[in-house]
Amino acid sequence: MHPLVPALSLLLPALALAQQKPPTPKELDQWLGTFLAADDKTAAGHSERQAILERVRAVPALDKSQLVQWQGKIQKLWKKGRTIEKAGDNWYWPADKKAGTQERGRYIVGGETKKPKGLAIAMHGGGVGSGDAGGAADGFQAALSKLGWVMIAPQVLETTECGWTDSGTEEFVLDLVSAGLRTWSIDPDHVYFVGHSMGGYGSWALGAHHADRVAAVAPCAGAPTPIRSKPGGPIVDIQDGVIPSLRNVFVSVYQSLDDPQVTPEANQFAVTKLVAAAKQWGGFAHDYWEVDGRGHGEPPGGHLAQLEKIADKVRNPIPERLVWQPVLAWKRQFYWLYWEDPRPLALVVADLDRASNSITITCDKPTDGLYVLLDGRVLDLTKEVLVTVNGVEVSRRKPAMDLGTLWMTSDHPDPKLQFVARVPAFAQKGG
Repeated sequence: MHPLVPALSLLLPALALAQQKPPTPKELDQWLGTFLAADDKTAAGHSERQAILERVRAVPALDKSQLVQWQGKIQKLWKKGRTIEKAGDNWYWPADKKAGTQERGRYIVGGETKKPKGLAIAMHGGGVGSGDAGGAADGFQAALSKLGWVMIAPQVLETTECGWTDSGTEEFVLDLVSAGLRTWSIDPDHVYFVGHSMGGYGSWALGAHHADRVAAVAPCAGAPTPIRSKPGGPIVDIQDGVIPSLRNVFVSVYQSLDDPQVTPEANQFAVTKLVAAAKQWGGFAHDYWEVDGRGHGEPPGGHLAQLEKIADKVRNPIPERLVWQPVLAWKRQFYWLYWEDPRPLALVVADLDRASNSITITCDKPTDGLYVLLDGRVLDLTKEVLVTVNGVEVSRRKPAMDLGTLWMTSDHPDPKLQFVARVPAFAQKGG
């Protein structure tokens, strides 16, 4: 628990009593600290936040001066959040003899650590029973130093076949990204996921799941999980939640034809899916580098030769078109969309039209609880915003700046994914 905020058990009685009267500024300040300290990736943390938001939603719409004040308070609390060591081999959760817990969450810091221009998460290879952050750190250190990026090389929490998406490791990686942004002064538009072998799989999968947090991914000798018609049969698809969500992220793929561990079929199929997606929805910029004779090793010229392909890539936090296929219950915000209870494997395509101040969405599943997040970068808040879903108008209203939306989108120290208003992308009772 954050040392400056009370436990939920102490806060809930205050919230219940406060239902009869508007919250005081002091109460709101206290609730903000508790809200940001709660881990929204856990069921308990999300429930804690929802309890607070129920009360915060009663606060009147914000004016511009109030918005600036709240953004300043949030910035200060962001700076007090978790940071990481600036060098060396470390544990995110050190051992606690009193609690009887062992160290957990190994990560190695390297690359440019003084004034980095970007942040790269370097993912190691491995599999069942194997996986060592030292391999990724040794392999990527020199290349990332030359690019001027700080390297954070995490180690999977459990060595499984899909270690980067198992056992809380994915949440750990996202925590490291946020901690890294607090530790160094790095533009959040310059975050990259790179990896070799199983780390290539990790950069594919985590890069897609969290496309709104990264500028580019560079999987090397690693592929997303293929789906086959039968064991040993031909590949018919790629694991869900990967290809569609990468529309606005540059993907640099390296593959050797004679790789005995990650044979080329999976990456070749994944790239054909990127090409098909680009034809259907636009975007999906990528580079596929295929060679022969390198086995399971680094590309010709080493990792630097591949990473130079993503060195100039910058995240666009407000793309005019989003494609999202949710797979994580705790991944509720995706660029300028927020889904309270994201429907697994739904396919959402959302378009901004600034000329008509509208958003057009198509989705193959019900969109209950889906919202469009807004500020002046997205649409004109002084005018009505129109939302249509599958050809049906579901919302037409002039949005108001509200405190709940600001808090909801302040889950990480990334002000470019912070929004001030929202409108529903589903029909609400009573209009």
